[in-house]
Amino acid sequence: MKRKKDILIVGCGNLLFGDDGFGCEVISKLEKMDLPDNVEVIDAGASGAYYLMTLVDEDIKKIIVVDAIDFGLEPGTIKKIDVDELPNIRKYSFDAHNVPLAPFLKDLHNKGIEVVVIGCQGKEFTMPDIKPGLSEEVAKAVDKAIEMILEEIKSKA
Repeated sequence: MKRKKDILIVGCGNLLFGDDGFGCEVISKLEKMDLPDNVEVIDAGASGAYYLMTLVDEDIKKIIVVDAIDFGLEPGTIKKIDVDELPNIRKYSFDAHNVPLAPFLKDLHNKGIEVVVIGCQGKEFTMPDIKPGLSEEVAKAVDKAIEMILEEIKSKA
């Protein structure tokens, strides 16, 4: 019998706008890994809220969102963000396409779904100018974010 997916990892961002592609890079690496059967990995691009609205069902127990952030930290710093911190986030991709992701995540949390955001302090957010590729600092943080995500998966096992 196939196990149902109860952990959803969602990468947000846009590869065309510098460090905003952080979540996409993390997801790309995770997709090549041998993850537990109960874990689903999604590259949501800049439409995280749209994906979550359509993918979350009664089987989902935990959502891990991976994205670039702007907390004024040193570039490449990884921060685990509590759902209660989300309204204070100063980062444009959480509000991509005018669909705020933070309030939706808070709503899921209030419905009993564990919500974790793994954010990386970006250095170069180039939107609207196209500049593919992560800054050196953010590229070096990808593996650290993956380590944190794997720990989050283990804590739910």
